Amino acid sequence: MNDSSWGAPPRAGYWGPPDQGPAPAGPAYDEHDAQQTRPMPIVPDFPDAGRDAEDGDDRNDRDLGAARRSGSPSRDEIPQEPMPTPPSAASEPPQKKRAGRDLRAAIGVGVGLGAVIVASLFIVKAVFVGVIAVAVVVGLWELTSRLEERRQIKAPLVPLGVGGAAMIVAGYVRGAEGAWVAMALTALAVLVWRMTEPPEGYLKDVTAGVFAAFYVPFLATFVAMMLAADDGPQRVLTFLVLTVVSDTGAYAVGWRFGKHKLAPRISPGKTREGLLGAVAFAMVAGALLMEFVIDDGTWWQGLLLGFAVAASATLGDLGESMIKRDLGIKDMGTLLPGHGGIMDRLDSLLPTAPVVWLLMVIFVGSG
Repeated sequence: MNDSSWGAPPRAGYWGPPDQGPAPAGPAYDEHDAQQTRPMPIVPDFPDAGRDAEDGDDRNDRDLGAARRSGSPSRDEIPQEPMPTPPSAASEPPQKKRAGRDLRAAIGVGVGLGAVIVASLFIVKAVFVGVIAVAVVVGLWELTSRLEERRQIKAPLVPLGVGGAAMIVAGYVRGAEGAWVAMALTALAVLVWRMTEPPEGYLKDVTAGVFAAFYVPFLATFVAMMLAADDGPQRVLTFLVLTVVSDTGAYAVGWRFGKHKLAPRISPGKTREGLLGAVAFAMVAGALLMEFVIDDGTWWQGLLLGFAVAASATLGDLGESMIKRDLGIKDMGTLLPGHGGIMDRLDSLLPTAPVVWLLMVIFVGSG
């Protein structure tokens, strides 16, 4: 071994084992290659440094390591600005409101029912009385069926149906006195009929039965009493048109401009703007109908009549909504496509009938 080799400096950062002597004096690789080789960066022992090491920027690694040791937030810990909204999402127009029912089916069924009603109303009065009685019986069937399905309340349908039809006829023939007598006899028939079954649930069943007798057939008798007047068809037509116009005005204005809920706990779809639309439409229609359709009627009476119809129709709609919410259903039936059941069409008509009958008697007499 050459003694001069001891004077050669060892490689930086390396010392051989003590018992093997010093390391070789010369480099183990070509000097030209050493000039072209970059030293490997020192990778800190935390995960984020790897991304900067892959880019070959060891200065970023040292800065990031110092930031971590000093307690400063790292790049991932600094809050980032939200990503900008893509142009396609930003330019997408908001979705338009959609009606909750099949409008084509609803319009078709409505036109068909209107044709049947008008034809029976102006041809023979007795035929229209039969139309009212059929609607009442079907409505009672829907109501009692939903009560039994959802609440196990068995209101007796047979005495209700027979008594309801009798109420309509008695109201047409004998007026208010006949309607009240028929109502009392129907309630008595409900009490007796239910006695044929076990006593469990008797009170709730007969209570529901008396309620159904008042809610559906008794209120409908006021339509028959309007029909009994000399100009009965015109009065009934005015009643039907005003109720439909009120509902249409509420739907159209509420759907287009409705923002403030009228009774969100009862009917979330109804708005204050819709109520104003119902009042405005009904008052205009009432002024025209009382002026040109009802004998001895005047336009200002029509304004009052329209306002009263809008109020009673809205309350009637909310009342049935309360019943349906209590039962946990959307519609009372499925008989009328686009409308639901018969009761879903009678909801605003039933409470409006006594209001129109009374105001007609006050304004132009009983006829």
